[in-house]
Amino acid sequence: MAKIIVTPQAQRDIEAAAIALELPSDSWARIARSLRALKTFPLAGPKLEGHWAPLRFVIGPWSWMILLYRYERASDEVFVVAVLDARSAGSPLSPQNS
Repeated sequence: MAKIIVTPQAQRDIEAAAIALELPSDSWARIARSLRALKTFPLAGPKLEGHWAPLRFVIGPWSWMILLYRYERASDEVFVVAVLDARSAGSPLSPQNS
């Protein structure tokens, strides 16, 4: 089973979203549930291309939340590296970044 590690940057992203969007107090638990499948299937998220390669992503507990991660096969660790808003122009899912 892969170990899930939330990087400091991803933690800051989540905290900023929690404040700006007034997310509920159980946000961390909801995010953990969204990441749970990666313990067993760390390559489940689609691969991103271009600037975003070699990252993968899963959608968080809200349809706008993108959890970017990379999988280190040698150590069997999933690193959540950033949390982005899919609605923003800078999102890897934005049509202008495809």
